[in-house]
Amino acid sequence: MATRVDVALDLPRTRQLSVGMKAYAEELAARLPRVAPDLRFVTLERHSALGVEEQIAVPFALRRAKARLVHYLSVYAPLAGPRPYVITIHDLIHLRFPAYFKRTVGPYYATVVRMVCARAARVITDDERTVADLQRFLGVDPGKVAIVPLGVDATYLAEVTAVSPARPYFLNVGNHRSHKDLATLFAAWEALDPACEADLVLTGDDDLPQGTAHPRRARGELRFIGNVDAVRLAEFYKGAVALVHPALCEGFGLPMLEAAAVGAAVIACDDAVPAVLRPYVDVFPPRDVRTLAALMARALAEPRARDEARRLARTLTWDRCAERTAEVYRTVLQESPSG
Repeated sequence: MATRVDVALDLPRTRQLSVGMKAYAEELAARLPRVAPDLRFVTLERHSALGVEEQIAVPFALRRAKARLVHYLSVYAPLAGPRPYVITIHDLIHLRFPAYFKRTVGPYYATVVRMVCARAARVITDDERTVADLQRFLGVDPGKVAIVPLGVDATYLAEVTAVSPARPYFLNVGNHRSHKDLATLFAAWEALDPACEADLVLTGDDDLPQGTAHPRRARGELRFIGNVDAVRLAEFYKGAVALVHPALCEGFGLPMLEAAAVGAAVIACDDAVPAVLRPYVDVFPPRDVRTLAALMARALAEPRARDEARRLARTLTWDRCAERTAEVYRTVLQESPSG
């Protein structure tokens, strides 16, 4: 007689997922069988979302797996999948700032995502800040939300050699979409004392949103370094005056955790900082150029060790994320009539 599967993981490998969402899904799928040997897993991989496969093929495949529980590792989930299930929703930035996204996003969340959440046994999210958004926008009962912080890649836990720049530099890591609010970062960098030498380094290509002007300083340069691997990125974190993260909102914000893990200073918009990192991050109000410029100037003038942040960040591993996720599974399975 075949051994019954406890948990089926719906692993999306689609273009709709951000770098952070992909990392989360891949890390959990790889680690859960090892950290939770009492549970039997099957992983169902798919390469599309928002279409026929999601709403028809995925439920069919999940029913064939006959798992006691399903985990949708992203917000892209079918309406008619087998129950019980849990779903991970990292954030609701699309609903908080609808003007920055396609018009079709809102209706999808208001119909598909809202209904999927209503039927879910648990909704997993990264940080307590998202709980209120889940209730406000999707009607999710806070009592069925499980908060599971993300993890840091092992690359950032190793000893790192900092890059050796010609000038001190501030670093920004991530995509360049409008809600990342690079305009505030650019204005703050330009507002630094003209006598200060400081570059501004951004990962990715020079693909700024339309209408975003390139900032200029007499004693500094704006540089785009393209997509760099984790080893090289760790070196950039280590060498930076600070990681500056002006995004108006984040689900978790992996770059802040990565920077903290190598001992770099972090300056971020108040609404973007996860609760676990808040004591170790210098924060400024959304779009507040003056306060951000003051924090950047202080970081240049008074560099200091970030050992406490580094120690905390190093406890937030992907193994820990997987272990806490498995705890959610066990609870749901115990509540299930077939559990």
